[in-house]
Amino acid sequence: MANEKGLIVSFGEMLIDFVPTVSGVSLAEAPAFLKAPGGAPANVAIAVARLGGNASFVGKLGADEFGHMLAGILKENGVSGQGILLDQGARTALAFVTLRADGEREFIFYRNPSADMLLKPEELNFELIRSAKVFHYGSISLIVEPCRSAHLKAMEVAKDAGALLSYDPNLRLPLWPSPEEAREQIMSIWEKAEVIKVSDVELEFLTGNPNIDDESAMSLWHPNLKLLLVTLGEKGCRYYTKNFRGCVEAFHVTAVDTTGAGDSFVGALLAKIVDDQSVLDDEQRLREVLKFANACGAITTIKKGAIPALPTESEVLALIKGA
Repeated sequence: MANEKGLIVSFGEMLIDFVPTVSGVSLAEAPAFLKAPGGAPANVAIAVARLGGNASFVGKLGADEFGHMLAGILKENGVSGQGILLDQGARTALAFVTLRADGEREFIFYRNPSADMLLKPEELNFELIRSAKVFHYGSISLIVEPCRSAHLKAMEVAKDAGALLSYDPNLRLPLWPSPEEAREQIMSIWEKAEVIKVSDVELEFLTGNPNIDDESAMSLWHPNLKLLLVTLGEKGCRYYTKNFRGCVEAFHVTAVDTTGAGDSFVGALLAKIVDDQSVLDDEQRLREVLKFANACGAITTIKKGAIPALPTESEVLALIKGA
């Protein structure tokens, strides 16, 4: 049966994270690794589909075993693969991710160049992009050409077709030539997005202000913005709109791995607003949606790896009911 819900198209990278089988060790000390499919935009697409939404992923994978595996994982999870391309001449990106004792992560990336970096504007599925009600993206696709031009073109086409633009910068400093370049490129498309989600760490990085407060957050506000979100880990999230602002508390769980929690949060938010954007003007309804999104984020931290941990609607409702 075709999914009648509004289409959420997620643009960017999909890769394989290699996660140590033991928590709290460095990469050098890890006895073995589990392979976990990931990449923030792909995680968001799967998060949407897991919750019963209509999701598609646009990006390039290597025409290798890992690329075919990732394309298969999207399909298995109900994400349309119409926007996926396979590159014969480049590998699928890999990342080694360590989980420290506190569940936080450290990254080493293998991309030189990986297939996702080689996506060209003329290879995009414009028909698919034009059919999106929400077009979601990160910043990793801005790092190098030709992918950067493909990203800018896809945003432009989606916007012209009336899509809501959703941006989660998903800062990965080791991938950028310098912090200055990261900040400049992340901000270069800032004023196009209508929904932006940043973590507390990203807020501090982008503003240069160590205080995670309303003043710091509002320094990132721009006139096209409908909703600015700051996620605060176990402290929940803060929200800012033209007319109101506030915070929504987190659900307390024992975190094993925070990978994908932010993507789960974003996927939940987009799935809930895609067919009724008036939620963004109604504080009570928005708070309910953010409570649901916080529950999704919390559940995702209970298991290792992002995609295996993304929740279904029934799991989220059970957590909310039991809280």
